[in-house]
Amino acid sequence: MNKLNYEISKLPERTSRPRNSGLTMVMDKGLSFREAEDFISVAGEYTDLLKLGFGTSYVTPGLKEKIDLYHSANIPVYFGGTLFEAFVVRGQLEDYIRLLDKYKLTHCEVSDGSIEIPEEEKCNYIHKLSKYVTVLSEVGSKDAEKIIPPYKWIAMMQAEIQAGVWKVIAEAREGGNVGIFRGTGEVRSGLVEEILTKIPQEMILWEAPQKGQQVWFIKLYGANVNLGNIAPNEVIPLESLRLGLRGDSFNFFL
Repeated sequence: MNKLNYEISKLPERTSRPRNSGLTMVMDKGLSFREAEDFISVAGEYTDLLKLGFGTSYVTPGLKEKIDLYHSANIPVYFGGTLFEAFVVRGQLEDYIRLLDKYKLTHCEVSDGSIEIPEEEKCNYIHKLSKYVTVLSEVGSKDAEKIIPPYKWIAMMQAEIQAGVWKVIAEAREGGNVGIFRGTGEVRSGLVEEILTKIPQEMILWEAPQKGQQVWFIKLYGANVNLGNIAPNEVIPLESLRLGLRGDSFNFFL
């Protein structure tokens, strides 16, 4: 943990990097190299994973330099799951593996939010990719009309953990309005609670881009809940929230 600026008693104990719980996954949807440098200077210490959202890596200028910059700050980078799906749907899995190697990525995301992949096939991809990199898999659909019942979320998460993932990601998109959330952004609390009866909390990375969603998870599951799809300029506010140093979480840890 980086040196904090002054002492305050009775703050929750935060895990330190490299973390297994209390992860903050940040979504870069097209920061410039200079913006990435600025981001690292302020929030690098609080960032555990950096996702180059959906297929942005294909059109990002100076991609290698940018990835190297994040790596130099000890921030693992991975491509959005949508890019994985774009390769798979075109029968280009081997090309995708070569791509991970080309950019020296240590992590990747396996998802089926935009295309239908049978669960057994998805687990085969996880098993294969986990020989090369640390795999995160995403459960849930980007289609707001597709409501997956809790037992199915649990079964998929269990199968994917068994297949070799490091963390399962609970889908919400960058807007926080599908998957574990209703269209309004409200948490499907019954679904979350049911998932946690069977899946250990530290195995799940909850996509929670909206402040209200972050507050909900921190209130119920503490400062060291894993949260993802955080905007670069929201990392410091989130860290304050985790520590009870923001009005929304002020009374959680007193």
